[in-house]
Amino acid sequence: MYALILAGGSGTRLWPHSRSAQPKQFLSINGERTMLQETVDRTLAIIPPERVYVATGPAYLELVMAQLPNVPRENILIEPSGRGTAPCIGLAALHLRRRDPGAVMAVLSADHRIEDAAGFRAALLMGEMMAQQGYLVTLGIQPSAPSTGYGYIQRGKRLYQEGQHEVFRVNAFVEKPDVERAHAYVASGEYYWNAGMFVWQAERILQELAWHRPALAQALALIDGSIGTPTQQSTLDMIWPEIESVAIDVAVMEQTCYAAVIPADLGWSDVGDWAALADSLPKDDNGNAVVGTYVGVDTHNSLIYGNGRVVATIGINDLMIVDMHDVLLLCPRSRAQDVKAMVAQVREQYRHLL
Repeated sequence: MYALILAGGSGTRLWPHSRSAQPKQFLSINGERTMLQETVDRTLAIIPPERVYVATGPAYLELVMAQLPNVPRENILIEPSGRGTAPCIGLAALHLRRRDPGAVMAVLSADHRIEDAAGFRAALLMGEMMAQQGYLVTLGIQPSAPSTGYGYIQRGKRLYQEGQHEVFRVNAFVEKPDVERAHAYVASGEYYWNAGMFVWQAERILQELAWHRPALAQALALIDGSIGTPTQQSTLDMIWPEIESVAIDVAVMEQTCYAAVIPADLGWSDVGDWAALADSLPKDDNGNAVVGTYVGVDTHNSLIYGNGRVVATIGINDLMIVDMHDVLLLCPRSRAQDVKAMVAQVREQYRHLL
């Protein structure tokens, strides 16, 4: 099995810690290792560095090389621009198929946190076994709450079971629900969060793209014909700006008859915003998630994220405090999603802070 780690996102909802020059996947959120390094660390027991591929943007090549020195340079795939996950995964599948016609690839995000690394590896190995039978496998996260921030996967009939691990056919992928539907999904026990983690054969995903997105597949075929030739980079640069921009869920997973889901309770978080990060961190006796040095009086259920200076609070509740020296962010936890809107305003007035 090979790993493809998607590491090209901008992470704007974790501003001001995550910035354009160094997005969240290249940062240490809580510890010494960066999120990208932790993603690779989780797979090393089953996928050695020479079988790890990373897809990222041109601006981040040096960061990837510095943080993953054991990953060969030729395994770092540079997208000229972001065009969605389907073209990115297709491009990686071309390279993997050339290296190993029977390659099974695990598609992972560089900015997820997973507490149960052993359980995660067991799910990947189960996915590899199903992928070798032609299935397109996704990991479905057991929901811990009726979240409206994630898409959901509805399971169908059971395809396989080994011990506590089960594999189900996918009945449907559903978009982010409203509160009422989210409660119904969780209560049914048939739905899982869609975390965007997949396992499939490189050849199979290219076949599926050819069936469901023929124009995209044709563009990838032109790129494939240039790989290993003097025109490889120029062909990629010519075709990529015009290639269809589409997510793999929309391009393939919502269309295919071969989707399977492995339920997984892994202590997963996509660290999509500061509130999600707070939920994933240990709490003190007052329900506060603290990174850095902090003293407080009558402070509850807040995130205090320091960066060298002492953060002191009195009488606050349900607040997020993020201190990055040049920027201090204060925000109610309930408004965490609005940080992205704040970034748009900062882009107009204080672009140097992005």
